[in-house]
Amino acid sequence: MFTGIVEELGAVVAVENLGDASRFRLRGPVVTEDAKHGDSIAVNGVCLTVVDTADGEFTADVMAETLNRSSLGALAAGSRVNLERPMALGGRLGGHLVQGHVDGTGTILERTPGEHWEIVKIALPAALSRYVVEKGSITVDGVSLTVVDAADDYFTISLIPTTLALTTLGIKKAGDPVNLEVDVLAKYVERLLGRGAGTGADLRDLAEIKEMDR
Repeated sequence: MFTGIVEELGAVVAVENLGDASRFRLRGPVVTEDAKHGDSIAVNGVCLTVVDTADGEFTADVMAETLNRSSLGALAAGSRVNLERPMALGGRLGGHLVQGHVDGTGTILERTPGEHWEIVKIALPAALSRYVVEKGSITVDGVSLTVVDAADDYFTISLIPTTLALTTLGIKKAGDPVNLEVDVLAKYVERLLGRGAGTGADLRDLAEIKEMDR
């Protein structure tokens, strides 16, 4: 699990086409400091497995499913990327629970600079709109953010100077794709309600049981 707090703004060194997959070599001295084969590192919000590391760089294989569902397929040598290691057990949850499993991609529609922040409007795929709510959490290119406004086909986020300076969201422009991961709790609740396991009576019974356990 990740938290959506980007540790490092890294870069793609090379991309090798493997036919039904791609092998990425990325530079990230901070995230590779203690990384080893088999570890996970989130790249623009996508959880990838480390193949090997050397001199502040690491390689990772990206399968076709990931390339098709995320914006990683658009990356090339020189592209900047957000990097984050998994949260250590007992560590602080600075953002929100992030799996690194991208639900889809959005497109930056417009940017509105302010004196101390910037509002970014992002197109929202119809299949994800029901999971995005005002003041809820969403992950954009691996960055944990709070939704400002939510509509059926777009949402807005407010970026502080630190986010603009230390993540790819500071250099993305209108028309650029971004990876989106909605709050996993919303998906679990929907699944439970869809199976009839979350009726009003069930939820009240659960609350009463928890109260008795105290």
